[in-house]
Amino acid sequence: MKKTFLILSTIFLFISCDKITTNSILVSNSSELIEATKNAKAGDHIIIKNGTYNNVAIKFIGEGTKESPINLSAETAGEVFLEGTSSLEISGNYLNVDGLFFRNGYSPKDNVIAFRTGSKKVANNSSVSNCVILDYNSLERDQDNLWVQFYGKHNVLQNCYLAGKTNGGPTVRVDLKGNQSIRNFHKIINNHFGPRPRKGGARGETIQLGSSFTSMSPSNTLIANNLFEECNGEVEIISSKTNFNIIKNNVFYKSEGSVVTRHGNYVTIDGNYFIGDGINDQFGGIRIINTGHWVTNNLFYKIKGKNFRSPIAIMNGIPKSPLNRYNQVTDVVVAYNTFVDSDSPFQFGVGTNIAQAAVLPKSEIRSARPLRTEVVNNVIYNSKGDENPIIEHDKADGVTFKSNIIDNNGVEIKNAHGFITKDLTLTDIGSNLSIPISGFADVEVYKGFDFDVIENDLLGNSRGKNNQIGAFLNADKINLDILDKTKYGANWFSNEVEDKEPKTHSVSTADELVAKLKAAESGDIIDLGLGLFEVAASLKIDKSITIKSSGDGKAQIVFTGEENTPLFELRPYGKLTINQVILEGNNSNYAFASLQKNMSNHFGLMVSECEISNFNYVLKVYKQSFSEKITFEGSSISNCENGLELSEETNDRGDYNTEYLTIDGCSFNNVQQNVVDYYRGGYDESTIGGNLLITNSTFTNSGASEKNGRLLNHNGIHNVNINNNTFKNNKVEFVSILWGAKNNVESNNTIINSGSIKTEENLVQKLMY
Repeated sequence: MKKTFLILSTIFLFISCDKITTNSILVSNSSELIEATKNAKAGDHIIIKNGTYNNVAIKFIGEGTKESPINLSAETAGEVFLEGTSSLEISGNYLNVDGLFFRNGYSPKDNVIAFRTGSKKVANNSSVSNCVILDYNSLERDQDNLWVQFYGKHNVLQNCYLAGKTNGGPTVRVDLKGNQSIRNFHKIINNHFGPRPRKGGARGETIQLGSSFTSMSPSNTLIANNLFEECNGEVEIISSKTNFNIIKNNVFYKSEGSVVTRHGNYVTIDGNYFIGDGINDQFGGIRIINTGHWVTNNLFYKIKGKNFRSPIAIMNGIPKSPLNRYNQVTDVVVAYNTFVDSDSPFQFGVGTNIAQAAVLPKSEIRSARPLRTEVVNNVIYNSKGDENPIIEHDKADGVTFKSNIIDNNGVEIKNAHGFITKDLTLTDIGSNLSIPISGFADVEVYKGFDFDVIENDLLGNSRGKNNQIGAFLNADKINLDILDKTKYGANWFSNEVEDKEPKTHSVSTADELVAKLKAAESGDIIDLGLGLFEVAASLKIDKSITIKSSGDGKAQIVFTGEENTPLFELRPYGKLTINQVILEGNNSNYAFASLQKNMSNHFGLMVSECEISNFNYVLKVYKQSFSEKITFEGSSISNCENGLELSEETNDRGDYNTEYLTIDGCSFNNVQQNVVDYYRGGYDESTIGGNLLITNSTFTNSGASEKNGRLLNHNGIHNVNINNNTFKNNKVEFVSILWGAKNNVESNNTIINSGSIKTEENLVQKLMY
């Protein structure tokens, strides 16, 4: 992956800069830093003394040269902390930034780091290296911003670590506004893009190259040798919206999304590793839209993503599509790729919505099938046979299939398209990867127009002699270490965290409960014994904490707090697990609620074997709050005005309040309204989520005050499964209205005097575009 060479190049760059530096400037406070960066001259080296700098807006402006750049660096890399409302803007030429750490705050601007200081004042030939941006989030989820924003030309983001973005907006974006930023040849190389949590809606890309409005412009941006780890913000990890970009030799590890040629043309996606776990069906590969892309030499390993997230998803387009929608796929090459235990790796006509014509305008119907597309020289190995390695959501009559092979473990293929069946064996190549690299030398390599440009395999070996199909040429003793995190990101930072044994804190009074909750460390357990606790003010949950009873009995918490206040206030980073506890309110307060504002990070809630009664709301999740998982299991909820309410994301932009809402083995009795209210609105193909499971539960005498006559409200949620439940004596018209066109299903439910479960194939929703 040539990582060592790139790191050494960076080291030599700074050594050479030190040799020619004419002026070293040590700054030790914010005012000195701002002054020094405004007046820097060629050859200057501004050194920021170790320490914490709060609320500092740095404008690094200067005219360096190739021989005498201007350097801005930490005294010790990783020991200069930019916190509060700090930001960095760069403009000029040959400016280098190194070793900064943004944390404990957020940028009040549109970006944290920008390669410009004004609309016409951009940076060129400049770099940001060896820096970290961690959990540097806006206070509200809808306050979109960027962490790194490129303008100008020939700029570099390298050897940085960026992780934890929860608010809207891509982590990194390349902008092409104005001729000064077109044909930019930027480089995003050797970085570690750490976990980006699920956002719960669109606008959660890790990298975005341009926008629909600049999608006809050439960008020529290189994204290479990066590690993308658990980048789960939305369905697009990289969204390419410009022309002539290269995405090469990256590792996408357990990331719930895909590399997407969303707009723009002629993108090269070569030599990348897409690695799943063989279980999670959200881990994706490459989704193709538009013209002229070459997808070559990639490995897809245990990728189980479906439809939009399938290993190779080739979409239908909209005839005469506007720039911001879906252009038809034409003149695309998918060649020399290897797939191991990846479900239905080739899917065509993805996104076709002809069946929804009744509720969509003609301008939104994706009916234009791929044309002049070649799928050739690919290898598929399945240890468990797959009947449908090729899925045609619409006809693939514009696709040429040649010299593709499959070992399908004896299972017959329904739609073979000329795939050649072989018996193959796997070879261990390191990094817990095993692939087929031999057994198909007799298959003639398809030689298409301009295929001589595919000179090497995934590992860089020449295809000039002894060429063969698949991503890997036959070779001895391949030993990869692509998951060695020390190869990527800042050399002073590691995201590895040692597991810590949780401590158990026993409490017997309400005062002790409050004190121990405050003093406990994340992951600790608070044991209530079998006591009775009368609590008058909200318990603040801002860490991962477990609260439980001892033995087989149940402790009881009686909440006497003011109306509309929660017993458990779920704050950013607050993840509460509560087990075997009786919770009782005063009919005007809440059991659980997020903050009404400033939910800058996610919360979580797991309620198990609890008895909950006499609350106004059992759960109230406010707008711009998000939890990856909310689970109620084995618990009873009774005599409450409202149940679980997650319905304030009414902007109809595809946002919602939790990724997974699970109700398993629970009973709801005499809950008047909002029994379950979980909302996602707007037609948005970047949102394929919201997951509701209601199973093995009983609903009795509930929903009487629900104005729309539905017991379970889940409007717009894409994945709904209601099974093995009993609904009895609920004064509603409908138990549920399912969205037939999405993954909404019900089975084995008993309904007595409770209306019905209805399926509507196409729901009318607000258009977002």
